[in-house]
Amino acid sequence: MSILTSGVISRRKALSLLGLATLSLTVPATVLTVSDAEAQTQQPTPAAPTTGTERRQERRTGRVKRRTRRRTARRKGRAERGELRRDGGEEKK
Repeated sequence: MSILTSGVISRRKALSLLGLATLSLTVPATVLTVSDAEAQTQQPTPAAPTTGTERRQERRTGRVKRRTRRRTARRKGRAERGELRRDGGEEKK
């Protein structure tokens, strides 16, 4: 036989019991909720680089290409202006 002891329940125990009671009431509602959504399949990622090193290398390559285009255009413009100066400012048509 078990001996029942009546005692005062502390506030901490009362609040923990209350919390467990509310948790036990909300958990079944979320478990029983049924969704009509289907699982998404994993789509393959595009051919984009995956590691940080590859992304950095692509950024560097892009910068070098842009810089080369800028420098080529600058040289071309300087050459054209030099020709204009040599020819006395006459434009060729």
